[in-house]
Amino acid sequence: MKDQGATKKKVEAALAKIRPHLQADGGDVELVDVIDGKVKVKLTGACGGCPMAAMTLHRGVERVIKEQVPEVVEVVEV
Repeated sequence: MKDQGATKKKVEAALAKIRPHLQADGGDVELVDVIDGKVKVKLTGACGGCPMAAMTLHRGVERVIKEQVPEVVEVVEV
């Protein structure tokens, strides 16, 4: 990717749309890094130990990020 900074800003904007939903259930998400279209996030709070975290990550967080930032190819939890 040519401009990681611009991609990071777009990802942060997408996370801002998701964050209120996670916070309503006592969780949150932090952006760790963006490298070559791969977004690394950390689920925190209640999301960190929730058995539904994988589904939240892929069906919620990843879906919204990919819709808002088409250059993202993958979202992983670290």
